[in-house]
Amino acid sequence: MSTGNESIGAQVRLGSQTVDLTSCDREPIHIPGYVQPHGFLLVVDEASGRIVQASANAADFVRPGNGGPDQATPDQTTLNQAVLGQPLGALLEPASLEQLASARENLEGNPLHVFTAPLRGTGARFDVIAHRQGGLLLLELEPAPPQAPNPVDFYRLIKTSLAALGAAQSLTEFAQVGAREVRALSGYDRVMIYRFADDGTGQIIAEDKQDALTPFLGLHYPASDIPRQARALYVLNMLRIVGDVNYEPVPLIPTLLPTTGAPTDMSHCVLRSVSPVHVQYLQNMGVGATLTISILRGGELWGLIACHHQTPRRVGYDVRAACEFLGQVMSLQLSAKEEHEEQAYRLRLGHARARLVELMARHDDLIEGLLQSDLDLLAFLDAPGAAVCIGEEVVLLGTTPARAEVLELAGWLAEQHELADNGLIHTDALSDDFGPAQAYQREASGLLAVQVSARRQDLVMWFRPEQVQTVSWGGDPSKPVEVGSAGTGVLAGNEPRLTPRKSFEAWQQTVRGRSVPWRLSELGAAQDLRAAILSVVLRQAEQVGQLNADLSRSNAELDAFAYIASHDLKEPLRGLHNYATFLQESYSERMDAEGQHKLGTLVRLTQRMEDLIDSLLLFSRVGREDLRVQEADLGEVLAGVLEMLQARLEQDRVQVRVPRPLPRLRVDRVRAGEVFNNLISNAIKYTDKPQRWIEIGSLSPAERGPLRVPEGLGESADIFYVRDNGIGIRERHLEGIFRIFKRLHARDQFGGGTGAGLTIARKLVERHGGQLWAHSELGQGSTFYFTLEA
Repeated sequence: MSTGNESIGAQVRLGSQTVDLTSCDREPIHIPGYVQPHGFLLVVDEASGRIVQASANAADFVRPGNGGPDQATPDQTTLNQAVLGQPLGALLEPASLEQLASARENLEGNPLHVFTAPLRGTGARFDVIAHRQGGLLLLELEPAPPQAPNPVDFYRLIKTSLAALGAAQSLTEFAQVGAREVRALSGYDRVMIYRFADDGTGQIIAEDKQDALTPFLGLHYPASDIPRQARALYVLNMLRIVGDVNYEPVPLIPTLLPTTGAPTDMSHCVLRSVSPVHVQYLQNMGVGATLTISILRGGELWGLIACHHQTPRRVGYDVRAACEFLGQVMSLQLSAKEEHEEQAYRLRLGHARARLVELMARHDDLIEGLLQSDLDLLAFLDAPGAAVCIGEEVVLLGTTPARAEVLELAGWLAEQHELADNGLIHTDALSDDFGPAQAYQREASGLLAVQVSARRQDLVMWFRPEQVQTVSWGGDPSKPVEVGSAGTGVLAGNEPRLTPRKSFEAWQQTVRGRSVPWRLSELGAAQDLRAAILSVVLRQAEQVGQLNADLSRSNAELDAFAYIASHDLKEPLRGLHNYATFLQESYSERMDAEGQHKLGTLVRLTQRMEDLIDSLLLFSRVGREDLRVQEADLGEVLAGVLEMLQARLEQDRVQVRVPRPLPRLRVDRVRAGEVFNNLISNAIKYTDKPQRWIEIGSLSPAERGPLRVPEGLGESADIFYVRDNGIGIRERHLEGIFRIFKRLHARDQFGGGTGAGLTIARKLVERHGGQLWAHSELGQGSTFYFTLEA
């Protein structure tokens, strides 16, 4: 089936001219300058009220006693004398003129059947269809069929058809009923409902025909079968008729309008001659006559009702009007049925999205919320596979490509402008756009991806598998055209034309690497889900920000409190200690043994209290004082610390190893030295080995190897370490050792201590933007790692 004149896949060089498919798109089919011969056209200048242009066969129709188009030889003399330059009153009876005048306001760009009446002096009755445009009145006159003794009751027929259409339960049934009812009204051999896909191709979704004819139901046709300008005319004019495919076009006289010097725009004309290419297309199909009715959806061409007859066939205005009415009803009801089905689907998508958002809102972690139920994310877009890529984490659900392939795909998506602009990208032929996807097109020929954060690799992807399709075309779509001779037309000239394919037998094509396409409602739902995810992420970020602000304020208040409290306690405590020491030195000989013991205990307790207060003061200062960051040689910093600790190292016979020089970094030299001091002091203290050693070194990013590092550690950071062969730490205590005043041993074991050194070291590292953590094995020793990234 075809109602247009364009074909695909051809470009031919002929002499100096290249003929390709755009030649069809360029053809000015709205100004052919010809009409079909079963009627005639009059063009009236409304300003003067006189006929300024007419089809050449008008003379045959207006001649007294004329029988119409059987006498088809144009009589130029009669035309000039009886039609051109004449007022309409020379051809129409006064009553007809009055009817025309009363309908005038409704005729602007709107062809209407105004009346059926005889012309002056001919005796023959004509159906008169009129419309106005650009100061012209265009009248199309066709001989009216003889009045039947028992006229067809179109009201009853239409009412019956509407009832049948209303009872249809599905879109497919509705289309089939429509084809049957239009054929019953029109009497054509074959009636087909032709639906356009988003890519412009068409498919016959319903057919009613004579039993002897080859079925066309289910056949596809390339988008190029109906060129762009033909589709535009189908929107302007819902009904199109070709009474005899083998007709001889009748030219307009004169060729150009005398008032403007331009060809007459015949977009709304029923008699408008069709393109020679389209005529040949129909002839190749073996069609003798056609009637085509547009099916519109919201002002766009949804499809066509195409009626074919094997022999020439003219239908009267009543039949055409009834068919056009059915077409309009079908346009409305098809849109309503599609909208109803789409609305139901959108509703389901909305419920699924609400469920996902609810799950996400219950969890602080976005991925956990999205994956609370695998089925929710997969069922959301009716996809058997999905992937969630947040940061470094990739979670695969259902049937998907491998993890490495998903990561590669995410990298490619990050480079796509469409994703950056709209936050969404989709395709039903992924391997066409991304070559590596051919390896997994069985799992993912269709992709819909949404970006869910400012980081472009944070994506949610849905995959649809390959759906191998066998498409039946109405002829081989790859060989649809040939170069033919120039046709007729006002602007045709001598330009060579494309001619349509000659074979319309079913031609099957296997299509691979395609999935079920994504529906507009699904794209909208994905966008809505993306917005919801971004909203949740933003809300969680705001909550985290608020918590951090509250925590910072609390820490500052605690630091201030600790500083003030310890500072105010320090002086009276020092007084107590000094007086206790003075009493011990001056009066202990006068005391008995119990008194001396109690006084000694008082001295030790006040000393320990002073040590704790000093540690608390130092801890509070760490959080209060600004860092003085500058580039420093960490080797020199370490050397200064070792020099300060030299006495203790020698006393405890601890060997210090520094395998290689430490790097230079931007740090606060004093604070970095305190970190080394605390960690080395800790290593000196907690050992029970006769041969004691401490190793201090650094690892570049390339030297990390299998080392386990905390989450969020910078990939380019150097890692420093202090390793010893001391007593080691049980794994369950590895985090507890960094809590202030936390001790794992009795107060007097391993030289005592306040239990604040590691806490202060961690805080100093964190002030530098780094992290401090420990690995240890009980009895074998410990390693403290840290980074300084100020």
